[in-house]
Amino acid sequence: MATIIRDDVEALKRIQANLEACILGKPEEIRLLLTALLAGGHVLLEDVPGTGKTVLIKALARSIQGTFRRIQCNPDLLPTDITGVSIYHPRDEVFVFRPGPIMTHILLADEINRATTKTQSALLEAMEERHVTVDGETHELPQPFLLLATQNPIDFEGTYTLPEAQLDRFMMKFSLGYPDEATETRMIVAQSVAHPLDALEPAASVEQIQSLQRQARDVHLDEAVASYLVSMVRMTREHPAIFLGASPRATLALVQAAKAHALLQDRDYVIPDDIKFLAPYVLGHRMILQAEARMDGATVPAVLQSIFQQLKVPVRWER
Repeated sequence: MATIIRDDVEALKRIQANLEACILGKPEEIRLLLTALLAGGHVLLEDVPGTGKTVLIKALARSIQGTFRRIQCNPDLLPTDITGVSIYHPRDEVFVFRPGPIMTHILLADEINRATTKTQSALLEAMEERHVTVDGETHELPQPFLLLATQNPIDFEGTYTLPEAQLDRFMMKFSLGYPDEATETRMIVAQSVAHPLDALEPAASVEQIQSLQRQARDVHLDEAVASYLVSMVRMTREHPAIFLGASPRATLALVQAAKAHALLQDRDYVIPDDIKFLAPYVLGHRMILQAEARMDGATVPAVLQSIFQQLKVPVRWER
């Protein structure tokens, strides 16, 4: 059972307040981002330009006093532009490693699908192993390390589809979307004098985030709730409308996300509602529908909803 440190939880609430001050009207998406941060998972934001993705990520980096780097992906980008490169110094007759932008706490890979598949693959080791290897030398990444990648769902010219292996390494995929009319009006009034980022104060230290991540890992997952989660993932592999279901890595990601979400809700145990809330964002991008199902109008959210309806929700579990 996790021992929740109240000071860390209060810091987490301050981070959430910072993000909600910068991105108005998106509490659910902010909750998802913080869940990924506590779970140590990466996020793919698929959205049109101008919806506030970069502002949200910068606000998160400032809130945790972490370093932030941004990579603008394009076909000319090389793997070493991300990981760094070893440069030979003739005077000392040694190679010196010059770290790339990936050596940071928060990394934004903007329009990741514009980078070539070779460059995209340079991120795989960092996403999974939390280190990069350059010229045979392994370099550990700062902790915590969070990759937030964006892609435009409208523009396909000059883009490269992310391979399934890379998609599977993103814990979550979601979008911010456009604000409603009232929120957009509040936004222009709030930003008429100054941008909220300018007045943002740090809300937590990097050490507190590491502590919160450890607490999230210790959150209790009852056997009945774990069985419910596993049954949900396995049904994505057996559903007749699904060609490719979620992987075992997805099962682990959903467990980690559910624990982090429970901690975010100030609980030291997971409930089925944590899993139902997170499943579309954790499992959805890992599922491929049958061609016939797509032609019949089936969608991943609709198929997941049918799976939810078939599963029996545990009504009793141990805290």
